[in-house]
Amino acid sequence: MPKHIKNNLTEELRLISKVAYLYYMQHQKQSDIAAQLDISQATVSRALKRAEKEDVVRITVNMPTGVYTQLESDLCERYGLKAAIVVHCDDESDEAIFDHIGSAAAYYVETTLGSDEVVGLSSWSSSLLAMVNSMHPLAKASNAKVVQVLGGVGNPSAKIYASRITEQFAALVHGEAIYLPAPGVASSIQMHDELMINPFVHHAIELFDQITLALVGIGCVEPSRLLMSSGNVFTKDELTMLNERGAVGDICLRFYDVNGEPVLTPLNERVISMHLEQLRLARRSVGIAGGARKINAIRGAIAGRWINVLITDHLTALRLMNQ
Repeated sequence: MPKHIKNNLTEELRLISKVAYLYYMQHQKQSDIAAQLDISQATVSRALKRAEKEDVVRITVNMPTGVYTQLESDLCERYGLKAAIVVHCDDESDEAIFDHIGSAAAYYVETTLGSDEVVGLSSWSSSLLAMVNSMHPLAKASNAKVVQVLGGVGNPSAKIYASRITEQFAALVHGEAIYLPAPGVASSIQMHDELMINPFVHHAIELFDQITLALVGIGCVEPSRLLMSSGNVFTKDELTMLNERGAVGDICLRFYDVNGEPVLTPLNERVISMHLEQLRLARRSVGIAGGARKINAIRGAIAGRWINVLITDHLTALRLMNQ
């Protein structure tokens, strides 16, 4: 190499190193570095890029314990999600998972809820109950409409519970609660049809197509203890039929298989809730669920594109990546 070229490279590296030192070690602004060295700010920017390329600077990010940024990124890339939030949870009991993912969901809502959104809230989800219980009041009114998207009338305590979670969420975000005063599962198709023309039921259902943020639990075919206590469940024979037809999970009592395809049976005509297809209309459809027994239900929800944001625990996330 000719001596003059070698000297030029040495001086170039000297400048690159000087710029990198001032920027990374002395925390000076690019504009100040440009003024100090009598070069343009564009030259400073190019020097910083070269500093990385020439290994003058090596940037590392040390993730705190319990933070899974890479795993979240991997889930989004593999499954086409808009976002994934993965929380640490060594205890695989349902209660521990509900608490951890509920807390993460609460922070997600507090930090991302926009003004004047239409929020769809599923009634019979322990993870959503944990979310609401973990939330702090927003400092600024969101003016959100908070719509109950799954019927809550059932056992005597059911209406109180469903109304409370919707009302509490609306109060926390300084929004308006809109209730769905109907059972999750009507006793007959005739009763379902009669309820659908009730003006209060109709008002809530009219808003389903306008929902911008859907917050939903993901259920297995076998109902949770919370759902069973509400009275909004199918009989044992009906659940057997769903299993035989390949159902692995549900959102708002709308069942689907492991590939995300809806499992349509006459039971679907008795459910009073948001339809799966309406979830796709929401800009953000957030599934909040975790635990080994829900793996197939979560996979189906993602495969069907019924959710585009997933909030789960790290063990469930690892299982999803390893399948």
